[in-house]
Amino acid sequence: MYQTIKPLLFSLEPELAHDQTVRALRLAQSLPPVQRAVEALFHHEDPILATECAGMSFINPFGMAAGFDKRAELLAGLSALGFGHVEVGTITPQPQPGNQPPRMFRLPEDNALINRMGFNSVGMEVAARNLQNGASRRLMPTIRLGINIGKNKLTTNEHAVDDYLLAFDRLALLGDYVTINISSPNTPGLRQLQERNALEHLLNALMARNRQLPAPLPLFVKVSPDETPTQLDDIVQAALGSGISGIIAGNTTLSRENLRGAARGETGGLSGRPLTEHARATIRHLYGATHGKLPIIGVGGVMNAQDAYGHIRAGATLVQVYTALVYHGPGLVKTLKRDLAALLRRDGVQSVREAVGTEFEG
Repeated sequence: MYQTIKPLLFSLEPELAHDQTVRALRLAQSLPPVQRAVEALFHHEDPILATECAGMSFINPFGMAAGFDKRAELLAGLSALGFGHVEVGTITPQPQPGNQPPRMFRLPEDNALINRMGFNSVGMEVAARNLQNGASRRLMPTIRLGINIGKNKLTTNEHAVDDYLLAFDRLALLGDYVTINISSPNTPGLRQLQERNALEHLLNALMARNRQLPAPLPLFVKVSPDETPTQLDDIVQAALGSGISGIIAGNTTLSRENLRGAARGETGGLSGRPLTEHARATIRHLYGATHGKLPIIGVGGVMNAQDAYGHIRAGATLVQVYTALVYHGPGLVKTLKRDLAALLRRDGVQSVREAVGTEFEG
């Protein structure tokens, strides 16, 4: 069905098509009979896919990556599509419009997207109200919610910690885990926070605040796939030293190798098929550098179950998708789950957890 309407969606500007998709999901989750129908169509769980990460249980390893639900209002609709977790955001303390449109571009020849959204955000207060007022947790109690936070564009890096603490204090208790986004290429200077001294300062401040909660939450840091091995090693040392729960690897890339799409010259972060091996190399390095001590959520270039399995075997405990949803539609997660379960059984693997890091064996 999606392949029938895909040409219509692709005739629209990418951001407009995204907005229409958001409206459709919002409508579906507001109508219980429609929500149940979507669940019946897409939400089948295979026990072999159940897994754990950072002390949390997941019905399957597939998550909706941050960037899709920036307003934190689509948890029920996305979970009905079969996701095991949804990461909302990036959410900044104050509302900000992001960069000027056009700021999202399709590269169909490459199964890719380029975006330079620039942390467009409704701000933490609106996002918090959306999460508090929604019925998502009641409708889908098994879904895990991640909250992805970032700093405002006009906040200097010297004061970035203040922004992250503000967003953490307002939003943390509304989710199951928090992601610290320091790796978007579309906020000037943001990636400088990945430098070891700056990162240690940020992570230590957030972990100190996290420990003040009645029940501290798992914290993840989201890193760029464009870092060198030495830079990744510094990130690992900062992460291990702070005591955070894990790493999300990675974000969009600034690389433009071997692209064919007409939009390849646009500035912004590249996602989709061209990122698959790039992201996996980052996952592999981080898993080896941490000796499997820190869970890794693999993001980037997961277009099918083989890609997901490759990320898991390279060291990812969970995987997230976004661009693949644009190209393959709402049946994507159902297909991913079916095919990953078949791959696990083909290889005699009893669970997703058993497959994590198996590339390093032998």
